[in-house]
Amino acid sequence: MLYNVYCDETCHLEHDGINVMVLGAVWCPQSKLKDINQRIRQIKERNGVSPTMELKWTKISPAKIDMYRDIVNYYFDDDDLHFRAVIIPDKSKLDHQHFNQTHDDWYYKMYFDMLKVIFNPTDRYEVYIDIKDSNSYRKAQKLKEVCSNSMYDFSQSIIQRLQPIRSDEVQIMQLVDILIGAVGYENRVFPEDFKKSPAKQEIIDLIKGRSGYTMTKTTLLREEKLNLLSWDARGNNE
Repeated sequence: MLYNVYCDETCHLEHDGINVMVLGAVWCPQSKLKDINQRIRQIKERNGVSPTMELKWTKISPAKIDMYRDIVNYYFDDDDLHFRAVIIPDKSKLDHQHFNQTHDDWYYKMYFDMLKVIFNPTDRYEVYIDIKDSNSYRKAQKLKEVCSNSMYDFSQSIIQRLQPIRSDEVQIMQLVDILIGAVGYENRVFPEDFKKSPAKQEIIDLIKGRSGYTMTKTTLLREEKLNLLSWDARGNNE
């Protein structure tokens, strides 16, 4: 089977003042991709939004809550769609010097920890990451090398492609942004005077209800709909 895997990240900078970091991916059979992208466009149109409008976690508001609710429900209703995320709940505990590594070294290790549960050695994968900046192409090649070598896939036959794409041009990539945004928001420690968004909280509650998970703890390894790893720098994964 050939699968497409769409990856994104949130709060990945080491010193951005935010406690949490999330790496996540949505994957599906490549043969189903056209239908999935079409369904997402239809949901936008049904809610009076242009199919070219980019869905993002940061754009969730009371005015558009019905559309984002429809998107989340569609994700849980479609058996061909799967989601995996690694949560780093407290970046302040990172001690790269102790492990003789840079933040970049650790970042690629975390990316592989996120992806390795998705990969099956008997299947083939095309992996796409969201373009963040001019370093995205270098990052993609480094990640492909790290993943292939970690799986002893030196011929790079399991991961057939790993390249950056623009999330606003690919419907399914926008779904990744929403899901990792929700996971990040639920695991974030906000200042006492911070007013949480009721619309975003409603989407989080919907995800919790549909999945049966809290979104803050590690799920079963075989979970395919909301597969989470809460990673602890001390090795005590929760």
